[in-house]
Amino acid sequence: MAKTFDSDSEEFKINEILKEVIDPEININIVDLGLIYGIDYKKGESISVDMTLSTPACPLGDVIISNAQQTIERFYKDEKVSIQLVWEPTWSPEMVTPDGKGALDMM
Repeated sequence: MAKTFDSDSEEFKINEILKEVIDPEININIVDLGLIYGIDYKKGESISVDMTLSTPACPLGDVIISNAQQTIERFYKDEKVSIQLVWEPTWSPEMVTPDGKGALDMM
């Protein structure tokens, strides 16, 4: 299941920003795909995002990670942004949000 954040938190805002990042192979955003595992925000210092890919062999993984970093950096110019690629837990279709499932006709 997708990571949830307190709607008043900066992590929630960053998560919403990451919905702009689309997986180009299936045309769904990385948040609704359930690829975001965690966000740590330290005002004026750093933003760290733990994310995964649907498969370690994802041919566009580097593009997706770069797009995620650049998208956050557009909004947060004073913080250092880092994206950590993690493989645990292993991504599965159950991690797709209801919006993502609707877009993928999985409902």
